[in-house]
Order: sequence, then structure tokens, then C-alpha cells
Amino acid sequence: MLTILGFTMIATFLVLIMLKKMSPIAALVLIPALFCVFVGKGAKLGDYVIDGVTSLAPTAAMLMFAIVYFGVMIDVGLFDPIVRGILKFCKADPLRIVVGTAVLAAIVSLDGDGSTTFMITVSAMYPLYKRLKMSLVVMTGVAAMANGVMNTLPWGGPTARAATALKLDASDIFVPMIPALAVGLLGVLALSYVLGRRERKRLGVLTLDEVLEPETETVLVGAGAGASGDGAAAVGKKAARTGGSGSGSGTGSGADADLPEADDDFQGLDPHRATLRPKLYWFNALLTVTLLTAMIMEWLPIPVLFLLGAALALTVNFPHMPDQKARLGAHAENVLNVSGMVFAAAVFTGVLQGTGMVDHMSKWLVSNIPDGMGPHMALVTGVLSIPLTYFMSNDGFYFGVLPVLAEAGQAHGVSSLEIARASLVGQPLHMSSPLVPAVYVLVGMAKVEFGDHTRFVVKWAALTSLVVLGAGILFGII
Repeated sequence: MLTILGFTMIATFLVLIMLKKMSPIAALVLIPALFCVFVGKGAKLGDYVIDGVTSLAPTAAMLMFAIVYFGVMIDVGLFDPIVRGILKFCKADPLRIVVGTAVLAAIVSLDGDGSTTFMITVSAMYPLYKRLKMSLVVMTGVAAMANGVMNTLPWGGPTARAATALKLDASDIFVPMIPALAVGLLGVLALSYVLGRRERKRLGVLTLDEVLEPETETVLVGAGAGASGDGAAAVGKKAARTGGSGSGSGTGSGADADLPEADDDFQGLDPHRATLRPKLYWFNALLTVTLLTAMIMEWLPIPVLFLLGAALALTVNFPHMPDQKARLGAHAENVLNVSGMVFAAAVFTGVLQGTGMVDHMSKWLVSNIPDGMGPHMALVTGVLSIPLTYFMSNDGFYFGVLPVLAEAGQAHGVSSLEIARASLVGQPLHMSSPLVPAVYVLVGMAKVEFGDHTRFVVKWAALTSLVVLGAGILFGII
């Protein structure tokens, strides 16, 4: 019964948000609460929610201060050279811009943190997509898939979890998988090329002069915050002369949806905004590099690092209290929406785990594997990792399901290393799961409806996962 209710709860959630019948925050809270009552454990709902919130509180704290930090970095002009460089390289060609999005997301993903990757990628690429009226779901989809492939790095999370769960060395799992993951990344780039050609056919190619032509209104990226359905975007609409913060409204973007008329005057990062701090550019660059290095080296917990980084960035760049309050106020809506989404997701995960739905769902799936597939448990694990890592957290899959799959594989002579490598296959799709906090940063900053992103990315991300699986089998890795 719990198995059926678990799958029904997930399906109900996905259908409602994809059809836009409920907002993600409302769906993440109300649907699991309702199913908790159906299960007969409504009296324990409070305990489940508190457990979920407790487990995700550090993530919410990290996102809150990371958004403030990178918002300030955008305000002061740290990413302006990146935007100008990409614009010059892409030459206002939609094809190059989409491919550039994939490359940038893959490179930034080396830090091992999805939220950071999405904040930097969207900050750099959003002006180009908006000015050229390109599809924003293409940007979010490509960024999520590129990050999903790179998320398999040993310090990214899944590989470390697999190694811990099966008591293996992370390098023994990851290093042999590099060829298959490289093929997967090439697949993302190829897909980016195809999507870019589609955008080029739809929009044509502008000249650089046309893109940079003066506009009557300037939109400041990072100077304010706007909200759209599921999340907030770090975009404000104040005239360049003020450099202050403002609030703009936006709507989600489908693959070929028209953009709001109010955003058509987009010019990019305003080179004259009052928040720029050119004399502190190298300080901000060094601070960011130091922060990312500290994350990779694990000198301090990530929430603590971003808390310290945000405080230092605000103090040095805006020493006067009114200016600091203005910057915090400019990004407050973005912070509130994203952190609120994380805590809402905590209700969903808390009920799934607390009621035992996740355990029953995973055991049902494993028990229904045909006996004849025993010698092919690595392939089975790879296939199962695609939907399972989408419908449950990495912790739930790697610590709850993977050991059972590995035990079944060992009974048929399949090594735990092969099972562990196969378990990484589903990560390109996992990064767009509604249970991954980072995806709300991505769609929030890009002003894309979560349902639109889901409809667009699921098929392509699943295909990317299958490409990685096929390459692993072809190379004899899995």
C-alpha cells in the first residue's frame, strides 16, 4: 500500500506542477501532507516535517548566503568581463550562445556545487538570452544537464556517497568512468548544438552592434529582484542613473514562448550602474577564488564559508550601512523564494522518508527484477538509477537502494565496483529533480516556471543518462 501511495504522491505532484495547477511551494507542502493523512500517520506529520527541515537547514542557509554573495558580485561588476567576453565570442549567434552555456556550466561545475554553478552560469548568460529573445528553458536545461554529468566528480557528492555506502575507494569508482562521462558531456554539447541551431533558425543572427545598440530603458542584472511563479530572479528594473534596487515581474518561458514586453528593452549588464566597484575588482576576484578553493578543499562547511564570504563582500564593497541594507533588500526576494522552496521540499522529503514510502518503493522495485537479469545487475542498476535518483534524494538512493542492488549483484558474480559505477548514470536527470534545492536556484534566477523546465529537460536529460550508460557498456566499464 505504501508503495502505491508513494508513486501516486510523486505522480500527483509532477502532474500538478507541469500543468500549472499549483505552485511548486504549495504542491511540495500540501500534497505530502494530504498523503500523510491517507497513510494514517497524520499525527506524526509535525515530526516528519521537522526531521526534513533539520536535514535541509544547512542547504537552505548555504543558498541564502550564496545568493547574497553572488548577487553582490554581480552588482559590483565581477562578471561583467565574462559577459562581454562571451558576447564577443558568440557574436550574437544563438547557436554559439547555447553551446557556450553548456561549456560554461561544465567548467564552473568543477567546484562540485550545483547551486554555485547555476548562479554563475545564469548570471553570465541571462543577459544574452534575454536581449536576443532566446528560450530561457534551453538555458536552464542545458546548464542542468552539463552540471549533472560533472556532478559525478568525487567531491560532487554521488561518487562519495556510492563509495561510502559500498565501502569502496572513490577513485576506483570515478577514474574508470571518465571515458563514459566524457562521452556524456560530448552528448550534452551535441544536444546544445542541435538546440542552438533550432534557436538560430527561429531568431536568426544579429550583429554585435545590433545587440549593443542603446535602449530607452536599462535593466540591471543583480541590482534588484523579481519573482515569477516558482522563484525569484536576480533582475531589477531601475533606470541606470539610480543604480538602486527595484522589483520586476516576469513569467515563465516555454521553448518558443514570447517574452514579456517589459523585458524587450534588455540591454545587458549596465556599464554605468552605481553599484560598480572597479577599484575592488581584483579583491572580489581573489575572494571568489579563495571561497571556491575553500569549498573544494573543505576547509569549513559550505554554509559557513558563504556566510563569511557574504559578510566580507558586503563590508568591503559597501562600507556604509545604508548601502549594505540596499544590497540586502535588492536580493531579499530572491533569497526568500529560493530558501522557501527548500523548506517546502523538506516537507516532501520528510513525509516520503518518515512514512516509509521510499523504503517500500525501492524494495518493490528491487524485488521485481527478474531472476534472469541477475548477471546483468550493473545494467539494471544503471537503468534504475535514472528514475530513482529523480524521484528520491541521492542519500535515499545511495544509502538505501544501492546496497541492496550491490548485494543482489554479488550473488550473481557482479562486482560492487561495477554496480557503483552504474549508479552514477542517472545524475544528468537527477539535477532537475524537484528534490534538488539547486534546481530552484536555476529556474528562479532564470525566471522560468519549474513546470516548463521539467517538461523541456526530462526527455533530453534521460537521453543523456542513457548515452553515459551505453558508453560505459561499450567501453567495458559497466
